[in-house]
Amino acid sequence: MGKLTAQAQPHAQPHVELVGVTKRFGATVALDGVDVAVRSGTVHAIVGENGAGKSTLGKIVAGVLQPDAGTLKVGGQAVRFGSPRDALHHGITTIAQELSLVPARAVVENVYLGIETGRLGLVDGRALRRRLEELMEREDLHVPPDALVRQLSPHDQQKVEILRALARDSSLIIMDEPTARLSADETLSLRRTVRSLADAGHTIVFVSHFIEEVLEVSDAITIMRDGHVIRTSAAQDETYDTCIEGMIGRTLESTFPPKRELPADAPVVLAIDGLSREGIFEDVSFDVRAGEIVVMAGLVGSGRTEVVRAVFGADPSTSGRVRLGGAAVDFRAPHEAIANGIAMIPESRKDQGLVLGRSVRENVTLPHLRRFSRGGLVRTRAERGRVGEMMERAGVRGIDAEARARNASGGNQQKMLFARWLLADPPLLIADEPTRGVDVGSKRAIYDLLAELAGEGMAVLVVSSETEEVLGLADRIVVMRDGRVVAELDGHTATEAQLVSLTLGSEQQAA
Repeated sequence: MGKLTAQAQPHAQPHVELVGVTKRFGATVALDGVDVAVRSGTVHAIVGENGAGKSTLGKIVAGVLQPDAGTLKVGGQAVRFGSPRDALHHGITTIAQELSLVPARAVVENVYLGIETGRLGLVDGRALRRRLEELMEREDLHVPPDALVRQLSPHDQQKVEILRALARDSSLIIMDEPTARLSADETLSLRRTVRSLADAGHTIVFVSHFIEEVLEVSDAITIMRDGHVIRTSAAQDETYDTCIEGMIGRTLESTFPPKRELPADAPVVLAIDGLSREGIFEDVSFDVRAGEIVVMAGLVGSGRTEVVRAVFGADPSTSGRVRLGGAAVDFRAPHEAIANGIAMIPESRKDQGLVLGRSVRENVTLPHLRRFSRGGLVRTRAERGRVGEMMERAGVRGIDAEARARNASGGNQQKMLFARWLLADPPLLIADEPTRGVDVGSKRAIYDLLAELAGEGMAVLVVSSETEEVLGLADRIVVMRDGRVVAELDGHTATEAQLVSLTLGSEQQAA
């Protein structure tokens, strides 16, 4: 897909500037002497690995954080924001990855919350609705005014956030990972909205780790690494490879680790035979051998996640058989699967994997507390030692074991889940979308870890929606469509054309 048309003036004056900005959190330097100039009416992307400092930069511009040193300028004038309200007075607002809407209230109420039209303390609902309809028409952003926010899709919820920013006369909008929760079609629509806003004179600071979309939608790109600005360039002067090299400090010679030949006598660890769940998936059969990485491919809704959840005991099956190490098993709950040597990285680390309000240490040892307990008390010294070892092996960097999980980057949060199961050394690891929402450097670290575990003899079953990931990781590919297995492919010889046609149900499956 080509770059969306940019009409912004390349020589526009800076809307906001950071000059020598430094920000520390204890001993950690999040930003170190950062210089960035964002020009008016442009889409300015900030890219970098998780922990590079890009979100911290955005929070300083938005008034959420204050710099320890350096100067923030708006329209050429030095400013110091004590809060997001101060930033809003200067026309700056932010749309965070986790939206801040009121789910139980209507769209119109969310858009004008705090700036309602009324007299004598009474809100004029008719006037608010009229203002919203005029705003939506002017910006070509349409959402049902009376719909409850919780009933909207993630994409429509983001439209509400944008409308709320525009209703407050925001001239600069910071978008932090705005497409992380969106489908492919919704992502494309949001990119068009972003370009439209810039073409209308708004300035967009676009924080993202999705390089392809950054190259498509941006006018300028600032690349960050370890709290430093590596460079700021016109988007047309960057490529995927140059961005990646700037972000990680080296060329990414190969995205995936080399594949190994599986021994012919490798034993079957997991065997699934005719597994079904009425109305969800039907007659699913395949196996996974020791030292093998099997990847389940297919569209969202094809039944892949539902199958692995049934194997793990998280959801019931209605018929079929599962064997683990040759023995028939029928797990009714995840704790039974864990006790029998199955580990699972769930599809959503925040909703299903981590207790975000607890420490990294507690999250890693959560399923293993018995081995660290004596007389009902947790032996925290032994626990800390083992957690430190597992964090090191899983590549969790830049965060203390006692820090809250919610304060970790997306990549570190995902690696925590791997650290959790490294403690158990299970014969079978199931990983559902193991690299969703992590940066390219963390992806490679996770790929290396999966290959390492398989090389040590662990059976690895992966669910993935990324074609490149499926082809790059798999020794064998199980393709699902409409709740059924439609093909098995050799991961060493499968092609993108084969995989896409099988996934979509094309007649050209032999291509």
